[in-house]
Amino acid sequence: MISLKTRLLTLLFASTCLIAGGAHAAYPDKPLRLIVPWAPGGSTDAIARAVAQRMSETMGQTVVVDNRSGASGRIGTEAAAKAPPDGYTFAIVELPHAIAPAVFNKMPYDLLRDFTPISMVGTSPLLLFASGAQYKNGDIKGFLKNYRGSKVPLTLAHSGNGSISHLSGELFSSAAGIQVNAIPYRGSAPALTDVAAGQVDGHFATMASGSALLGAGKISALMVTGSARLAGLPGVPTAREAGMEGMQFNQWWALVAPATTPIEIVERLRAEAVAALAHASTRERLTTLGIDLKGSTRDELRAFMRSEVDRWGAVVRKAGIKPE
Repeated sequence: MISLKTRLLTLLFASTCLIAGGAHAAYPDKPLRLIVPWAPGGSTDAIARAVAQRMSETMGQTVVVDNRSGASGRIGTEAAAKAPPDGYTFAIVELPHAIAPAVFNKMPYDLLRDFTPISMVGTSPLLLFASGAQYKNGDIKGFLKNYRGSKVPLTLAHSGNGSISHLSGELFSSAAGIQVNAIPYRGSAPALTDVAAGQVDGHFATMASGSALLGAGKISALMVTGSARLAGLPGVPTAREAGMEGMQFNQWWALVAPATTPIEIVERLRAEAVAALAHASTRERLTTLGIDLKGSTRDELRAFMRSEVDRWGAVVRKAGIKPE
């Protein structure tokens, strides 16, 4: 015979399960927040806004893009890591997040420990941009000829110590056998402005960052770091085609959530994000910027991020860059 106390406990447990299940079933019942750890206007912001707009349409709740810039992306990323793990806050991370552990002594978060992967978003090679007044698109041979054996070092702008544009310059110097003088800037926009003006010789950046000046003929694209040429720039060779090994890499972007976010909610976010990436409106907005959109499973993204942290840590150590 079941006691009254046992019956009451059973009913209480069942009610709790129904409430919890109903809460997940109703998700989302309020707006979501997608943290972008950079200022508005860059390629990461453009990607986040395109994905957020489509997810807002399919999830029945607004996905608000929250730009939290500062400290090389650490301020916004820390805010995402410490957000309630309820599925209402997630973040976009990228290649600089894999580089950061090797170039900063104190990190307020751990990319692999403090986040659960949602999905890959896309990749884009970097391009070596130079002055449009001096070089035509694809003229990497002419560029190299001008600096190999020269007593004057090649000046390459970069977006900060340990940034991907900085490391690209280090890899380029080694692969091309050219002395490089690295010049720090506050981002690709001012760096490319000075490339166009002839104040510095070159800068590595994504197609998205250089598209306006490239389209205006102010800068030219000499070389692609990826494994294949870009469809929009078929005359621009890859680094390998230009005779430079070790420069096959891409900028990448991915979505992550706070580490203990319930898996069923993470899977819902993943399904929505992958569908958004496949939608014609998203692809139309982003593929013209040279971004190859691609989703992934959570396990695939976890393994990829781990490999990128290891790879770029080794590059930073080999380049002799001291952590700040």
